[in-house]
Amino acid sequence: MTYDRLVCANCAAPVSEGRCPVCRANRERLEQQGAFGGLNPVTLIALLVMVVAAMALVAHQATA
Repeated sequence: MTYDRLVCANCAAPVSEGRCPVCRANRERLEQQGAFGGLNPVTLIALLVMVVAAMALVAHQATA
């Protein structure tokens, strides 16, 4: 989830606006997590399995 959709429980404003210290702290934390920071481990494992399966399929097609 990106911070542009989050609403602060402290000031009820969008976190992306950074109106209060809580908003600013959460916005900074989300920015530091990077692109895959918001994904849970199950999703990351599923993506990894899909990539490995696709690579295996391509390798199988190349040898046949």
